Amino acid sequence: MTDPTLRPVSASHVEWSQEADVVVAGLGVAGATAAIEAARAGADVLALERLGGGGGAAAMSGGFIYLGGGTALQKSLGFDDSVENMKAFMKAALGPGVDEAKVDVYCEGSVEHYDWLVDAGVVFDESFWGEPGWEPPHGEGLMYSGGENSAPFNTTIPPAPRGHLPRRAAAANGEQAGGYMLMKPLLDLVDELGVRTLYNNSIRSLVVDDDGRVVGVVSRSFGNDMAIRARRGVVLATGSFAYDNTMLRDHAPQIEGRPAASIESHDGRSILLGQALGAATAHMDATEVAIFCDPQLMVRGILVNGRGQRFVTEDTYPGRIGQATLFNQGGEAFLIIDEASYEEAMATESTSAKMRAAPKWVCESVSELESEMGLPSGSLSGTVELYNNHAADGTDPLFGKKSQWLKPISTPVAAYDLRGMTGGFTLGGLKTSVDSEVLHVSGAPIAGLYAAGRCTSGVCAGGYASGASLGDGSFFGRRAGVSAAAAG
Repeated sequence: MTDPTLRPVSASHVEWSQEADVVVAGLGVAGATAAIEAARAGADVLALERLGGGGGAAAMSGGFIYLGGGTALQKSLGFDDSVENMKAFMKAALGPGVDEAKVDVYCEGSVEHYDWLVDAGVVFDESFWGEPGWEPPHGEGLMYSGGENSAPFNTTIPPAPRGHLPRRAAAANGEQAGGYMLMKPLLDLVDELGVRTLYNNSIRSLVVDDDGRVVGVVSRSFGNDMAIRARRGVVLATGSFAYDNTMLRDHAPQIEGRPAASIESHDGRSILLGQALGAATAHMDATEVAIFCDPQLMVRGILVNGRGQRFVTEDTYPGRIGQATLFNQGGEAFLIIDEASYEEAMATESTSAKMRAAPKWVCESVSELESEMGLPSGSLSGTVELYNNHAADGTDPLFGKKSQWLKPISTPVAAYDLRGMTGGFTLGGLKTSVDSEVLHVSGAPIAGLYAAGRCTSGVCAGGYASGASLGDGSFFGRRAGVSAAAAG
């Protein structure tokens, strides 16, 4: 079914109901930071939010923000990091095909961005979590969140932890996660700065003048449409397309039907609105992939595919494991672990404890396990034998697993069935400049239109590190607000 509201509307055909200098569509982390910076620059700002309150997917996330280059938190915990090392890692791990100009300005501005967040009221505990995991169990403020200290990166780029996590807040019904504690002070600041907010109100169309400049939006609230004039600019910040099956089928079919770390309002509308004006897109096939298994288990075993062969280093960022499983192995993966390592993992603290279901197969020998799993005869046995021979010497010549996690696999031995245990969200979107201008397919900025967050192609072009979405969303959201406020 076609949607005529995606096409731009001529300003001569609308009657303005409201107006502002800057109109922000979406009030997640990118929209909130855009609204803050535009208001601080003296603009009259109006923010639209499709849901009944602000925060978006960011407020429901774990809350990691990928920052480095020598932040105050890194320094206080004794970690040396440099802008150049951060650039090198991001360009190696987040590609192929990263926007190097974006990575450069992001890394160069990372320390200042950390300080900006702290000044805005975001609190980071001065504590470090060095164990495997998706998130630290006690709300520690710093963690390796992208595989920086694992192969192949740790052999050429000095590793530093860059996953910065806002402090959790104790609440009557448990603990409020890092994402909530990131968004609460930002949304409070939005209110303090006098930004007008319209909730339960979604963007439907962009309004353009005779010169093609974006001069406003048409929004909808409970079935009623209204035109809102933007005297200086419109900022799109409504999230990814992880919940639009048509767009997933066209661009990222590998995660269709398995969205994770996203919300249903992420329907890709901002991307389509930009495309209707001739906007370029980038890396629409790129996705992050989570694998639903506790990293404390994975790091102590070996991961094999449907042919019984290892395919990834088990001590890397679990998102990289998820991508390797889904993209390179068609989603087929099994975790092989012996009883001693299983018991050791189960005794550790982890926020991923809910991913610690009992293994599917438990056998007295590897050959018996191989048979029970239906793997080719000798395949798993050969893999385990090769792994054990080198693990006994503390080496992993195939994948570079760190020696601290290398131990020969003994018996009894078990296997987890990880087939179908992946889910993800999209990383591609509108192509934007380092100042968050939406770019036409010609390469020129589309006048009056800016964007940030997961509706854009940010610093990730394929690979991922936890915190990259909230990091580049907030960083380039700020730039979108500054740019829109400065537009004539």
